[in-house]
Order: sequence, then C-alpha cells, then structure tokens
Amino acid sequence: MDYESILDRGKSKLPEIAVNTERFSVPKITGHLEGNKTVVSNFFQITNVIRRSPEHLLKYISRELAAKGELRKQLLIFNTKLSSAKINEKIEQYVESYVICKECGKPDTKLSKEGMITFMRCQACGAKQAITGKI
Repeated sequence: MDYESILDRGKSKLPEIAVNTERFSVPKITGHLEGNKTVVSNFFQITNVIRRSPEHLLKYISRELAAKGELRKQLLIFNTKLSSAKINEKIEQYVESYVICKECGKPDTKLSKEGMITFMRCQACGAKQAITGKI
C-alpha cells in the first residue's frame, strides 16, 4: 500500500463533524427613556449570552460612559440620558476585551483572578491571557 491509499482509508474512517455556522452575536439593547433616566430592559439577556456577571459588565459600562447605573429587578437603570448606540458600542468593546479569545476568536472564555492579575482562559483552545484593562 502506498501513502495516498492509506491516507484515503484513514480519512474515510473519520467521523463526520457537523459544522456549526451559527455565529456568536450579542443582542442589541432594548429600553427606553424615563425622564432623565435610561432604562435597559434586556441587560440580563445580554449577560447570559456573553456568560459574564451583570455586575462586572455594569461596572465596565458605568466607568466607560461616566454614568452611574444600578440593577433593579430585571432592569438596568442609568441616572442620565444615554443613546442606545453608545451603550451598544461599550458592550461590543467589553466583548472584545473580556469575552472573545485573542488566539482562536471564540467566546468560550472564563475570567479568573490570580493574585492581583485577572486572566482570561479559553475553554476552546486553552489559551491564557492577562487582562490589561482594570475594572
């Protein structure tokens, strides 16, 4: 047997792998203005999709937008008027910095703190990166 026939035989015995074409997409915020306040109604849905704690994401967005926000029941309420485009932009920046793996580009990561340094470990490829931003 030559190499090509052995290779073909080996390939034919490999199991079929279903290709997942579904992309990771973070939902856009939905909400409304209530006087001088901005109310985001799907904040917990967003945190479930990106698999991060609501408090961590809220702390990042509050710092980036310089707006105090608080969680009440299933709502996020900012004490100022904010455009949905600004909030969505900050959520996308958060996902790039704290969710998406820099090595493989997958969102299957977990944050862990070791001493004073926070690391992002990818569950898909095993990469471990230090998080440079501070929250």
